[in-house]
Amino acid sequence: MNRYQAQTDVELIASLRGGDNHAFAEIYHRYWKKLLAIAYHHSKDKIIAEEIVQEVFIGLWNRRDELYIDHVSAYLATAVKLSVFKQYVRQKRRNEIKEQTADPLLTSWDEEKIYSRFLQQHINGIVDVLPEKCRLVFKLSREEGLSIPEIAQRMGIAEKTAEAHLTKALKVLKLRLNRPYLWVLILAYTFLR
Repeated sequence: MNRYQAQTDVELIASLRGGDNHAFAEIYHRYWKKLLAIAYHHSKDKIIAEEIVQEVFIGLWNRRDELYIDHVSAYLATAVKLSVFKQYVRQKRRNEIKEQTADPLLTSWDEEKIYSRFLQQHINGIVDVLPEKCRLVFKLSREEGLSIPEIAQRMGIAEKTAEAHLTKALKVLKLRLNRPYLWVLILAYTFLR
């Protein structure tokens, strides 16, 4: 086992930011199979899936000095899913142009839908790593639309405790959604269409 295999993802990202190609290689070896499976699951095409994973890793290397990643696995999986959706939109555009029936409103709507899905998946990834009770309170509030008293009653906790969990969840979301790498992905999506 080399020293890179023993490092955590956080340590590898720190090394990668410094241009360490061995750290990059270790990240690649840890995640390429999982990312290929995700890309294939969404694209149903092995060649496209391989190209997408390659593009994601090239992008990771090219933006290595800008990266602030808390969860490498979630970041890379989200980048692959976004790339699959971009590929889908590109292919759909090509088909529309071939048929000469491209409707700009429809294409714009599809892009908004993809952006919305990407953002929702990113939020879901953040919520999934919250502490259990915090996550449950957030989901009851946002997904089921329950009020603080209803959440407290359902979970058998004090209203103040439920409120504290919800406040913590919202603070974590606000902090994580303010990360520069999220905006890099959004800008990349916007300009690389």
